[in-house]
Amino acid sequence: MLPNQKLQNSLNEIKEICRMETALFGAKGKLVAHTEGIEVSHTLENVVVDFEESLAERQTYQDFHLYKIMVEGEMEYVLVCQVPDETFAVYAQMAICQIRNLVMSFAEQFDRNNFIQNILLGNMLIVDIYGKAKKHHILAAPRVAFVIDTGNKNNDVAMELVKNLSDIRSGDFVTSVDQHSVVLIKDVSHIDETDMEESLRGIANSLVDNLHMEAMIKVRVGYGNVVMQLPEIAESYQEAKMALEVGRVFYAEYDTISYGRLGIGRLIYQLPMSLCNMFIKEVFGDKIPDILDDEEAMSTISKFFENNLNISETARQLYVHRNTLVYRLERIQKAIGLDIRTFDDAMTFRIAVMVIAHIKDQSKTE
Repeated sequence: MLPNQKLQNSLNEIKEICRMETALFGAKGKLVAHTEGIEVSHTLENVVVDFEESLAERQTYQDFHLYKIMVEGEMEYVLVCQVPDETFAVYAQMAICQIRNLVMSFAEQFDRNNFIQNILLGNMLIVDIYGKAKKHHILAAPRVAFVIDTGNKNNDVAMELVKNLSDIRSGDFVTSVDQHSVVLIKDVSHIDETDMEESLRGIANSLVDNLHMEAMIKVRVGYGNVVMQLPEIAESYQEAKMALEVGRVFYAEYDTISYGRLGIGRLIYQLPMSLCNMFIKEVFGDKIPDILDDEEAMSTISKFFENNLNISETARQLYVHRNTLVYRLERIQKAIGLDIRTFDDAMTFRIAVMVIAHIKDQSKTE
């Protein structure tokens, strides 16, 4: 149903233009909105109820004129106009047209929103998707699903801001399927394929930055792969959700993450706990090394991996002597039983750290 505030705003605008006091009633004489100058009595409410049940489309009661607002053959509202004479009848008809158009526009938007939600949730058959898309004049185009995680805060505010940042007219859709995220379905037909990854990353970063600057909402954004057909949007949406979930566990330092860049984290996230525990025991034995909680050691390892196991470059970026870094790496080797200067041991350690993060995350949810 159309939000009451929108209807109230519409009545206020009508009053400013026509100098006419109005009230709007829903089913069973329920008052929805009214201007300040009209007195809505209990008697008037009873008159409205009787009018709703009658076959008449228009009725007069004292200096009130009642009109039924019909949308697709169904009565949506009763408009009550308080006017001194019949010369205001044309204003009443204008008010009816404005409210009817407002209702129909909202109904179309609501229907389109439900349509996109049902695609995302996999609630529609492919043949129904194409039929509904034709009705709403939605054409096939390359699209990507972005999921903006608001963390259960200001979801409505975030949705309005995302709508303002998006180009709804060109084929973008903004919706929500839960209380802690906003979904943007972005039409990317205008983006060159060679620039696609960089452009998608730019869109994700723009969403994070704008929501933080405009509304002080800290969000994380995950996005899926580009899909060409409407039914495939559900796949991109699921990929975006997984990007957020996997990113939360393994790439928490990033505000944006794409499904295509999850790498081995996507595989580890789906491993059963029994296999994870078995792997950790094989690598570290019965006790996980304490050095994994050492911030300096882990920072050194991270930088070492970023530089593809290059000791000289890592030492330069850490502002330490090469021998100092070698000493640190030897100390780490002694603590974990792996020489991360070799590719095989470095890969084993990296996977082990990610598996431990996965185990800890699962223990929190149990």
